Amino acid sequence: METFRRLGFVREVRDAGLPHDYPNDVVFRTRATGFELTRIPIPCRRDRYTSRNGPDTSWPTPEPAHRINQIFFEPILFRHATQMARLRVINRARCDAFVQEKDYVRVTGTHLDSGESFTLECQYLVGCDGGRSGVRRQMGARLIGDEVIQRVQSSYIRAPALLQRITPPAAWMSYLYNPERAGNLVAIDGRERWLIHNYLLPHEPDFDAVDRDRCIRLLLGVGTEFEYELLANEDWIGRRLVANCLRDRRVFICGDAAHLWVPYAGYGMNAGIADAMNLSWTLAAHLQGWAPEALLDAYQRERLPITDQVSRFAMKHAEGAIHERTHLPPELEEDSAAGAEARARVGQAAYHLNVQQFACAGLNFGYYYDASPIIAYDGETPPHYTMHDYTPSTVPGCRTPHLWLRDGRSLYDAMGRDYTLLRFDRTVDASALTRAAAERGVPLDVLDVDSPEAAGLYRHKLLLSRPDQHVAWRADRLPRAPHELIDLIRGGESS
Repeated sequence: METFRRLGFVREVRDAGLPHDYPNDVVFRTRATGFELTRIPIPCRRDRYTSRNGPDTSWPTPEPAHRINQIFFEPILFRHATQMARLRVINRARCDAFVQEKDYVRVTGTHLDSGESFTLECQYLVGCDGGRSGVRRQMGARLIGDEVIQRVQSSYIRAPALLQRITPPAAWMSYLYNPERAGNLVAIDGRERWLIHNYLLPHEPDFDAVDRDRCIRLLLGVGTEFEYELLANEDWIGRRLVANCLRDRRVFICGDAAHLWVPYAGYGMNAGIADAMNLSWTLAAHLQGWAPEALLDAYQRERLPITDQVSRFAMKHAEGAIHERTHLPPELEEDSAAGAEARARVGQAAYHLNVQQFACAGLNFGYYYDASPIIAYDGETPPHYTMHDYTPSTVPGCRTPHLWLRDGRSLYDAMGRDYTLLRFDRTVDASALTRAAAERGVPLDVLDVDSPEAAGLYRHKLLLSRPDQHVAWRADRLPRAPHELIDLIRGGESS
């Protein structure tokens, strides 16, 4: 959401999806119409900026998380993409092959409606073509990891009567745990459209052998008289796979083309956006002429270790969730003291395991780049993070800590679009660094930070923040050779 704020259409994204007052809670029930086991409270989008109650309300950002399905999200992205003057969109087309020349890439493809072939030439090619990426295969990258974690039968349904039958209060996501089956129900529009995932049991390796309709009714807790319309369905396998490389000369891969894992809490989408932002600023720097091609080496050096870390977080969580839902007590649905005790026990364990994936500030903000060729390290180790836990830090490679300025603006809104030197002591003369940047053509803004929060977050008088809001350098005074620092952060050599 910070990315969309920078791009200027975050409000449009936040205004889409579920109704403004529809609960974004995550609930655990025996069935959609059954007993509630536990609930993770998450503010509806009306209260997202103001709510301070619950585990998901202390995000260190001007733009907290937003739950939105891709059927609402992608049209917004596409509309804004088509409005970009220098961007050309070719719909209904397939990339068949590419050839790398010394100074460009030649791409051959096919228009799917006419069958006609076409050729494009570009300086760089970025494959954002999903888990079956042809770009990844042709560049010789391989997916490495765990081929099968979970088989899932997914159904997109229209059921206008379901909302009134679900055990109140409503929720955005409902995990459904009972001794017969386990699954997940997601509210798409808050009215009649739902996505229901049926987790296949360990002894069910064959999708076709599992009765889709019967499982849907078991998970919802409804009989054969209940009417719903199957709008679409897809059977898929949850995996943990990460590409062994993200670049071959002038060709890169991003998003699902580079990594696949069990889709918990939107990690795949968020990691893909982070990939794109990391690569986009370095590509822009090189194409705009203020950084050599060596700057692009940072993309794989920085993103590949992070995607592997995230994949292992998701893998560990998936293993815990699978064990949880396949070891349920048989009395879980009994209307008895034993049933109530079982539900309390299962609910407590489910909350403890899952609150970290939905209140996941650590995973979104805690990661750091510790082996980048364009960061000036100073020997301090970044703080440990988990899926949930995040400690703001100015250690080079970490995320530039957010704060609110005295005039009410977000620090991120006040920073420049490229490099920004944050100055916490106006008596420090930064002119030598700005001159060095100007001589190298590196865009660099200086921001004097006035915030009551600064002393608790920033120990140094100067901090250089990258275009992607990660710390590039920090100190109390300028380096003796400012040109060397500028050359380092732009991926160049001193001259």
